[in-house]
Amino acid sequence: MSTSDLVALAIFLLLWTGYSWITERAKFFDRVSLTRAMSSQRAVWIRNAMHRDLRMIDTQIMAGLQNGTAFFASTSILALGGCFALLGATEQVFAIFSDLPLVFQGSRAGFELKVGGLAGIFGYAFFKFGWSYRLFNYCTILLGAIPMSGDIHKDPAGADLAADKVIRMNILAAKHFNMGLRAIFLSIGYLGWFVSPYLFIATTVGIIIVLVRRQFYSEARLAVLERID
Repeated sequence: MSTSDLVALAIFLLLWTGYSWITERAKFFDRVSLTRAMSSQRAVWIRNAMHRDLRMIDTQIMAGLQNGTAFFASTSILALGGCFALLGATEQVFAIFSDLPLVFQGSRAGFELKVGGLAGIFGYAFFKFGWSYRLFNYCTILLGAIPMSGDIHKDPAGADLAADKVIRMNILAAKHFNMGLRAIFLSIGYLGWFVSPYLFIATTVGIIIVLVRRQFYSEARLAVLERID
């Protein structure tokens, strides 16, 4: 790989790490991210569930979260399989890329490394989605362990502890889901590397701008935090 390839890869990893940090832990120009705002709403949801005798609504919400996670896990596996199929057809694909005038020429080994990196991203996403699915499953069990509303007064401290466990597990499951989804989004920017390292940088920056806008300047964020900021 050329120096420009290595610089583009370093920028990709740096932007990925930086975006993850400001979304999960820090603020962006003193603005709380949508992800952190929704973590607070998850706590409100579980606290409200404590006072419901029948929790079918809550179990349905949890099932919806699990189904969405399972969908993306399956998608990641299919994408990973596509990467291995691409490696098996390297000769044909590399020949096509070599004939394109706007594609920076490189070696076959460099092309295979790029495909391997893309496979690594999808593999990372799958493990995040798979673990998130498992955590949502644990969260459902912990939700069932919360005392019924009529029994909360018997042991308020124990009920609060049970609710805190559900909240922490739910937020942790959502964190891993978001990490997997982030990898899927950034894999779109990664595709620019197959054309040129400069397009790789441009597509990565473009994806990051879109994600930052959604997290810190979107209408969805205003819907949650309009009265808090």
